[in-house]
Formats: sequence, structure tokens, C-alpha cells
Amino acid sequence: MVEYYQVLIVSLAAFWLGACPFSVWVGHKFLGKEIRGYGEGNPGGANVFRAGGRKSFVLAVLLDIAKGVPFVYLAHAYWGFPDMVVVVVGLSAILGSAFSPFLGFKGGKSIAVTCGVLLALPHVEIFLALLVFMLIAFLFIEKDAWIVIAGFTGTLAYLVITRGSSWESVLMLGMLAILTIKHFNALKTVPTRRVRILAWLQSRRR
Repeated sequence: MVEYYQVLIVSLAAFWLGACPFSVWVGHKFLGKEIRGYGEGNPGGANVFRAGGRKSFVLAVLLDIAKGVPFVYLAHAYWGFPDMVVVVVGLSAILGSAFSPFLGFKGGKSIAVTCGVLLALPHVEIFLALLVFMLIAFLFIEKDAWIVIAGFTGTLAYLVITRGSSWESVLMLGMLAILTIKHFNALKTVPTRRVRILAWLQSRRR
């Protein structure tokens, strides 16, 4: 039986690892730049790329993905925690990234760490479903924020349909809630269609 203090310790460890702003640190170490001075000021891998470091971008993204893996994987594969505890640990890692104490509780969009959490789970099809829905959204929607939300919403719908009220659905719902908060300002604008893709599809029908 899992004790409450064990859940608390592992969740806090996942939170603090998730809170590590690796992209900011990579920007300082390898580029000598403050990446939050680029783009929208987001402390994520995209701004490492904008700062001019392609290799540093790859490193930053891999580190941001990796920080969502260890404690989620250990929680279910090594310690054998109940599924809902794994959900708490996974969401803790994402919350750490989204509201990092290292950055004054102003973290990144947390997409990379969210992918890391999904990759750490034994159910690979959830991550694959997310990729499929993100790709579909990318083909028809212009704005990145709406692509993210559409991808996670589609995955949530898939999980509800195929698994009902499962812990996977709860996890995806929690992820969607956090990402909606982090993308809230961008979501205030109505999503626009990718006209070129639609025009190409219409031409293929003729």
C-alpha cells in the first residue's frame, strides 16, 4: 500500500525536476544569451532556436522532454504506484514546468515536458494518438496554440470513446487544462484555416 508521504515526496520531486528551465540554462551556457528576450519571451526550446543555436535547440528540447520521464516511469514501472498516483506525479511534472519557481512561477508552455510524461507511460498509443491529432490540426489550422489544444482535445475524445472514465482520460483532461491556461492569451483569437491546404484538397477532388 502506498503511503501519503510517498506520494507527496515523489510528486514534489517530479515538480522540481519539471521546474528546471533547461532551455534558459542552455541558452546561457552555450549561446551566452537570455532566450526570454526573443519571440514572446517564452522560456522554451523554440526561443533557443530563435537565438541562433540549432544544436542547442535540439539539446534544450531533449532535456525538456526528458524531465517529464523519470519519476512518471519509476512511479508505475518500479514502485508500482496506483494509476491515479501516476496521474498526480505526471501532472506535478507539468505544473513544475508551467509555473517554475526558478522563473518566478512564470514557466513555459510545457508541451515538451507533457510529451515526456506521455512517453514515460506504458501506453504508447496515447502518445501516437496525440501525434495523429496534432498533425490533423496542423494541416487545417494556422495558429500554434489552437493546434496544441485541438490535438489534446482530440486525444481526450479518443480516450473517452475507447476507455470511458479511465485514469488516462483524467490525465489527458488535466494536461488539457494546464495547456489551456498556458495558451490562454493566444486562444483569445479565433483560429484561422490553412487556406493553401484546403485549396489543395479541393483541387484534388476535381
